[in-house]
Amino acid sequence: MARPSESKSNGNKTTRRDFIKTSAAVAAGVAAAVPFRPSSGQVLGANEQIGVGFIGVGSRGAGHMREVNAVRERFGIPTKIVAVCDVYRPRLDEAVKVQNVPAAYMDYRELLDDPNVDVVAIGSPDHHHGYHAIDAIRAGKDLYCEKPITHWRQFELTKRLADVVEESDRVFQLGTQGMCDSVWRQMKKLVQDGLIGQPVHGETGFFRVGDWGERGMPVPDPNARPGPDLDWDQFLGDSPRRDFSVDRFFRWRLFEDYAGGPVTDLFPHCVTQVVDVMGVGFPDEVVGIGSIDRYEYELREVPDTFNLLAHYPEQVTIAVLGTSGNDHQTTKHRGSGQRCPVIRGWEGTLTIEGEEIVFTPAGGSKKDPQRFPIEHGEDLILYWKKLFDCVISRDRETWSPMDLAFRTQTMLQMAMLASRAGKTARFDPENREIIV
Repeated sequence: MARPSESKSNGNKTTRRDFIKTSAAVAAGVAAAVPFRPSSGQVLGANEQIGVGFIGVGSRGAGHMREVNAVRERFGIPTKIVAVCDVYRPRLDEAVKVQNVPAAYMDYRELLDDPNVDVVAIGSPDHHHGYHAIDAIRAGKDLYCEKPITHWRQFELTKRLADVVEESDRVFQLGTQGMCDSVWRQMKKLVQDGLIGQPVHGETGFFRVGDWGERGMPVPDPNARPGPDLDWDQFLGDSPRRDFSVDRFFRWRLFEDYAGGPVTDLFPHCVTQVVDVMGVGFPDEVVGIGSIDRYEYELREVPDTFNLLAHYPEQVTIAVLGTSGNDHQTTKHRGSGQRCPVIRGWEGTLTIEGEEIVFTPAGGSKKDPQRFPIEHGEDLILYWKKLFDCVISRDRETWSPMDLAFRTQTMLQMAMLASRAGKTARFDPENREIIV
């Protein structure tokens, strides 16, 4: 297969038209005769379950499978892993063995055809996320998609995915799990209520020590080769044609064809919150500087250090700094490596100290300093529960919805393109185009 399908024709997959017909039948009273499906909007019965299928069962996929099981054990939501998919059979076999999964596929389209799959979790390499997500939505599945939603070179795909999700009735949640921390919704409400006045500047970053490429992505089988147990063509997808390499296959985060380094791998975890809290849309200008400053070796192509500035039509600037060469935080962070954001407005600033949100009045402001207790911190199991709650209720407002992912990813893609070109990237909102 030369590239992911994005399903030119839906074949026997569930289409939106099929869904509408099904919904009409349900409204006519047929619902009582069929098993629970999240698309039907039925109330979940005592003996019914939400079937989850995983595309990509590497380290992230394996972690998410544990979390899905924990949701069932901790909250009693009847989730069940019913299918797994991976282009590397040994990983697939391990997932089947550990999770006792009844169905396993090497082609993700077969998983999407599985009628027992209600929710799809995407943990494939970055350059596949958008294609897998579009096909999953068109197949009538609800969706958990790992960040980034698309590769840095796939802005047109980002737009298509945003449109497909918007036009569907599917539930979407991006894998920016830090968004489950209540602090971000509390800060957003304070900004909306006018506590800081007109927002003007947001500052955040991601700092850690660790290559997470050559050392963080081991090669389990140096003798692995393409064939029935390793689908190299499917792995390549829409990326440039390359001869097989165990490093490219197992350590894909090192290569620009498949990843982007901190700007798209790490920054979604820290800047998504700032974009949401400050309530901005798409930036009008973005500059970015990426470089390899510590982990210089032959294989590595993506930066280990990246810094960006984004300016918005709302007269807001967002600054994001980051490196994998040092993990010192200037403010106490929430989540591994994440710098606590500083949200500045004309009348004051919001920061975080321990388990409190701190408001500091700006010079000339007549407001008093204030502190607000944070309700709860990051909880990955709670994050998955939020998705399943939305699947059952059909509430599409997850903690990291598609419209927020679109705005955030556009800014990050602009930064990467600006860095590579050594120019300022500009956004044309009328045509939804990035101009470099």
